[in-house]
Amino acid sequence: MNGANEHVFSHGMRDTRATFEAWNGHPWRVVRGWLALSLAIALTLLAAVWVVAGLLTPDITPIHMPGLTEPMDPGDMLPILYRNSLVLALHGTACVAGFIAGASMPIAAAQRTGLSRWVHVKAGQFAILFVAAVTLFSLSTQALYLGFQGSTIAYQLDISRAVLILTVLPHAIPELCALFLPLAAWLIASRRGEWNQLLAATFITVALAIPVLLAAATIEVYVWPRLLEAVSPVF
Repeated sequence: MNGANEHVFSHGMRDTRATFEAWNGHPWRVVRGWLALSLAIALTLLAAVWVVAGLLTPDITPIHMPGLTEPMDPGDMLPILYRNSLVLALHGTACVAGFIAGASMPIAAAQRTGLSRWVHVKAGQFAILFVAAVTLFSLSTQALYLGFQGSTIAYQLDISRAVLILTVLPHAIPELCALFLPLAAWLIASRRGEWNQLLAATFITVALAIPVLLAAATIEVYVWPRLLEAVSPVF
């Protein structure tokens, strides 16, 4: 049993090293596909937020927004970074689950017989279902949460949903693209059957996402309030 596990682990590490070596010669060719798909997902989510914001009843409780209704400080970035780190971790986990399901589990199953083989086969199928469920859960919950926030902010600042969406683009586009990079890598790999590349893709997409999320949080805290002041008749 330990020998089989070691074989699966070593095979996965070989695939990951080989993937890094293959991508090293043309990194942009790989990354641009992830970026294009994550941008498409981000724009779809923003469109869903616009629709949901028009359907939900805004909260009339006065909003508290650093830089707009109260002074700002660097600590105001922490809640944003915390929420985004959870989402990124969820998407990264989904990407790793795709690697396990598509690349590792078939190898592990081939080393086993009987019930153990059946369990490993089913575990791989479950992991793929998990990734699909994570994708739907992430998109739907973010659309609902952001839609409610958008409805409330637009109502209280007396601006349209479209104008509000325009003000969030400078930080929302890079933020959402960074968050959805791991899922974009999973979708592309699953379509091509390149499951063995997903562990490498997880490392790269998360490493690319972290500095982008830091920059997006900075823009959200220090620039977005100024944009809202410029477009809102309340101020």
